[in-house]
Amino acid sequence: MLVAALAATAAWGVHLAVPAIPLLTVAVVLGIVVGQIPAAGPMLAGILAPGLSVAAKSFMQLGIVLLGLKLSLVDIAALGWVTIATTVAIVLLTFAGTLGLGRWFGLPGHQPLLIATGFSICGASAIGAMSGVVKARDEETATPIALVTLCGTLAIAVLPALWHPLGLSAVQFGHWVGAGVHDVGQVVATAQIAGSAALAVALVVKLTRVLMLAPIVAVASVVERRRLAGLERTDAAAPVSPRPPVIPVFVAGFIVAVLVRSLVALPPGVLELADLVQTALLAMALFALGTAVNLGTLMRTGGRPLAVGLLSWVLIASLALGAVALSGSEGLSRESSVVRNSAIND
Repeated sequence: MLVAALAATAAWGVHLAVPAIPLLTVAVVLGIVVGQIPAAGPMLAGILAPGLSVAAKSFMQLGIVLLGLKLSLVDIAALGWVTIATTVAIVLLTFAGTLGLGRWFGLPGHQPLLIATGFSICGASAIGAMSGVVKARDEETATPIALVTLCGTLAIAVLPALWHPLGLSAVQFGHWVGAGVHDVGQVVATAQIAGSAALAVALVVKLTRVLMLAPIVAVASVVERRRLAGLERTDAAAPVSPRPPVIPVFVAGFIVAVLVRSLVALPPGVLELADLVQTALLAMALFALGTAVNLGTLMRTGGRPLAVGLLSWVLIASLALGAVALSGSEGLSRESSVVRNSAIND
């Protein structure tokens, strides 16, 4: 855990030096780099493994609970029903489409589910949450983490280049970024290029997507319970596996945090401290998850996971652009002053 903390501190230093690079993205990339060092392999699989496991699972779940304090239902309601409805539709369509692509390309195990969760909701954090529910192996989690990091980083460069050619206003660009970019930090890095109004709208649209994490993970938990029950019925000799709760504890904590943020006027200092702790926990968790990425194994898959990731990236960006056209995003500028109060420091 100390190694994960040191890595998170190093990622923070890189982010301070180059603010355009999201802190959490640096943490994942740093973990991936460390995971490829041959000399580090025995330590990662040996003496460091228990602490990294705690960071990857427990710290991730605690960070997701604190993520709920960024979500105010009041700010989300201010977006208007069309924007909310299209944002929910984007999540569901991207999730279903990516899940279908993953199965069509024959990706193994839980990889299709994890990639679908990460690309449709909130990047590596969502992958970590879902992997804990379905008890995915580290090898299954590593590839989706690498893909969502790659595609989210590409978005930071590609979407701003398309901003003016597509004829989008600053607020429309912010809506597009919030609805189509994966990780919250990547949304900040991309939207801030268009100014504070674009960033404000991008954050609330993005956090509306994050709110979908709770129901999707809960549904996955129910499906996993039924799958395990079916295995036990058809194979009496099969070992009885512990079934995940219908609503995992950390998902319930996330919902409670959202309600607290929406109903209680928390002091700014409390919110700033929660944001700092949440960022630190997720940075340590994502570093730990990154160390499990094996680029050699990823390359030997023949590019199938990469193809799924890139197609999903194009799918969500296209759906998000369509949502901008449908929702009349110019009207979102009226809420930018309210939304700005929910902007996070990343």
